[in-house]
Amino acid sequence: MLHLLRRPAALLVLVMALPVAAATPPAPLKVMSFNVRTPADSEPGKRWEDRRDAMVATIQQAHPAVLGTQELVKQQADYLAGHLPDYRWFGKGRRGDDGDEHMGVFYDSKAVALEQSGDFWLSDTPDIAGSISWGNLFPRMVTWGLFRRLDDGRRFYLFNTHLPYRDEDEPRRVRGAQAIVAHIKTLPADVPVVVTGDFNSEPGGSTYAAFTTALQDARTQVADPRGPKNTFHDFTGKATTELDWVLVRGFKARSFATLDGRVDGILPSDHFPLVVELDWSAK
Repeated sequence: MLHLLRRPAALLVLVMALPVAAATPPAPLKVMSFNVRTPADSEPGKRWEDRRDAMVATIQQAHPAVLGTQELVKQQADYLAGHLPDYRWFGKGRRGDDGDEHMGVFYDSKAVALEQSGDFWLSDTPDIAGSISWGNLFPRMVTWGLFRRLDDGRRFYLFNTHLPYRDEDEPRRVRGAQAIVAHIKTLPADVPVVVTGDFNSEPGGSTYAAFTTALQDARTQVADPRGPKNTFHDFTGKATTELDWVLVRGFKARSFATLDGRVDGILPSDHFPLVVELDWSAK
């Protein structure tokens, strides 16, 4: 009888001595950034009608959970949404209506749910749609979303922007970067953030320095990023400047790719898109 009573205690000691199995790490989050180029070109191969299916195919193949676009107009957004049936999109035109360029954000509705979204303008009056400050020629803005992954409930923010393009606009790009960083600093520290955009400035400059006071460049987190470093190629396929970045807080990039391929000989845009797989940083 005593022998039988001792067995549970012995088993308990044995179980306690066994190593605890490591928890399965969460799957990475796949993010894409894509300057889609407005439908302003009339030259064959550059026209939106000539390259829109190449863009759809590029997005389908990458299959990001979330996608930040720049230079998007509603005509393009409607076409992409109609040919990417699992994706939804949101965003306003930079003048506050459906006209002009959008910082449209697309997301895979089977992978993530949109919990909150909004826009703010890079100006002295960020809540006034279409507002312009600091000598910018056009309104500059951010479209953002708070997402929740459907499979594990993890939440994250995406911020998407397009900064001014002229060489002399670097001080205005810095002001925009500072405004975005200030906004991000108001968010809960335990919810990671990813920023996509065409920053019209290269790493190492003042705009980059302003962003990296609070964010990290995902490309620099990867030992062997795939594809060219430069992203703007003006429909030549030979990129000359690194204008597109993915910046993160609370994420660590697992992979980073600049997609420089053609689809049936067609370049989808005058910028190469970026695709990044992000791991949640340990808390």
